[in-house]
Amino acid sequence: IRRQRQMCIRDSYPFSGRREVISSDDFLIVYVKSPPEKGKANKELIALLKKYFGAREVEILRGFKSRDKEVEVIF
Repeated sequence: IRRQRQMCIRDSYPFSGRREVISSDDFLIVYVKSPPEKGKANKELIALLKKYFGAREVEILRGFKSRDKEVEVIF
């Protein structure tokens, strides 16, 4: 059985100097250390969300070049 959930990331902060996920009722705020160059911050964001949710896969659906994103988490 494949469970999935779509999440909205209100703000993602690249180059923040920390790695952290802050959860709210409707959205997440994510801080990553990587710069927003060549997808580095998005790769770190995916790895961080996989660990945070204990998920098998995380995919960015919208917002590849934006601080606001929509992701799909697959368990």
